[in-house]
Amino acid sequence: MFADQISAPAPVEAGFAAARTADPRRDAAAAIIDATVQIDQPSGEGLRTVATAFLVSAPRPDGAPRTVLVTARHVLEQMPERSARVGWRLQESDGGWRFSPQLLEIRDAALDPLWTAPPDRDIAVMEVTAPEAFARAAIPLAWLAEAEDFETAGAAAGDELFALGFPGGLSSNRAGFPILRVGRIASWPLTPIRAFPTFLLDFRVFPGDSGGPVFRPGGGAAGQPPVIVGVVIKEVVSPRPVGQPQGQGQGIGLGVIAHAAYVRQAIALLDAPGRP
Repeated sequence: MFADQISAPAPVEAGFAAARTADPRRDAAAAIIDATVQIDQPSGEGLRTVATAFLVSAPRPDGAPRTVLVTARHVLEQMPERSARVGWRLQESDGGWRFSPQLLEIRDAALDPLWTAPPDRDIAVMEVTAPEAFARAAIPLAWLAEAEDFETAGAAAGDELFALGFPGGLSSNRAGFPILRVGRIASWPLTPIRAFPTFLLDFRVFPGDSGGPVFRPGGGAAGQPPVIVGVVIKEVVSPRPVGQPQGQGQGIGLGVIAHAAYVRQAIALLDAPGRP
């Protein structure tokens, strides 16, 4: 686990800084990176269950601020203990970063889940108290694609999307930032999502990637914001090794992505009548 402080990055050259200013997609990707965290729980004998989560700013119906953690439901179901660990990152006064994980209760004293999930969907959300910097970095709810948005956005097979995660439990550096990868939509048709609640992304999924956000970076002449289109929920595994009569299945380099509309549905359930 990376827990050491890293030094501040060296000053960038003017040309690189200008390119960053000219390409708002870079800032959009950085904003989603800032809101993405590792979540883990020891699983015995020096092992741990590792996954990805991200934060969304989802105000309550009365307008009160609220920070919601989003991940795949199976991630939390596979963590039987009362608390998991969230990999917060703190920026130091010299500009460096420090990995600063803290415990988060995911079950109550009776070990009942504290998260909310829509029926038959591998999505889970729960309200959290995040460090102030992370609460500010939480993704605006408006960045989550709605079903209608996805269906009218002209998304097509072959479109390029970005994904964040902690493949194999690894981070991109000692500060605990997620690893950014790129894939292309690999299935068709994509809509209506009531008939196709998931789609395939052409990138390899590893343990630790589940729960990560999948997004379009936005930008362009109109300066559109990024759009979270889905959440990584699993890897596609063939029934058996190709050409072999028996044996365990193998990954074939495809990820299964749940539509972001189900994240919105799960967040709406937080405000359902009868909930505390």
